[in-house]
Amino acid sequence: MNPRPQSGRWWWNVKAEKKKKQEEANLPVKTKIQREIIAWFWVGLAFLLINGTIGQARVIPSGSMENTLLIGDHLIMSRIGYDAGVPFTNWHVPLWRSPKRQQVIIFKPPFAPDTPDYVKRVIGLPGETVDIHDGVVWINGQRLKENYTRGLSERPDPSFLMSNFKGLPFTVPKDCYFVMGDNRENSLDSRFWGCVPRNDIIGTPVMIYMSLDAPQGAWDSGQIRERFFAYANALLHPRIVRWNRIFRTF
Repeated sequence: MNPRPQSGRWWWNVKAEKKKKQEEANLPVKTKIQREIIAWFWVGLAFLLINGTIGQARVIPSGSMENTLLIGDHLIMSRIGYDAGVPFTNWHVPLWRSPKRQQVIIFKPPFAPDTPDYVKRVIGLPGETVDIHDGVVWINGQRLKENYTRGLSERPDPSFLMSNFKGLPFTVPKDCYFVMGDNRENSLDSRFWGCVPRNDIIGTPVMIYMSLDAPQGAWDSGQIRERFFAYANALLHPRIVRWNRIFRTF
């Protein structure tokens, strides 16, 4: 049975709502602007908290992790337990989690912390001795079983080693990790510059949310124009989207 006009709780609710709208309409412009600023402040704060402590987006710019990750793969990275920081700054605090062997991680390259983040796979843990010979990786004298690599695992030419790194075999220091790309013949990794300090690890990828077969240069840092054209091209030519990779998890 419908409520009678001008009677009961229904009528009072309608009346209260009309009164509220009338009061908001009569607010001074200054008050409305203040409310709008406060609302956007809370939206921005929520974004910073999520971006700085829970997750971020990343895109793969190179082929060092093929075929696990392809150029143009767009990732969701989880920071939970690994790192917390202020977005768009270098300020961050490492948390309690530590990566496991053969886990894919995202980190600040220790030899160039101001450059874009690296994505590699953890191979050697603290205290372990890593060596490479016969085309494979050895941990404490035991061959490491790997079914994700592309190409042979080889020691780099000593002339390509960065300063302060003596090469292999290498005993991983405390709170440090030896990492390598899955594309062993096309990866600048711990074989060249040593281990990754735990403090430089910021997270781990959890899912591919988009993957585009676009020119490699589109995903380099600062290439805003090229990225725009890559996304626009995907709208016009959906075939460049690698649909079979979307929602792939790690």
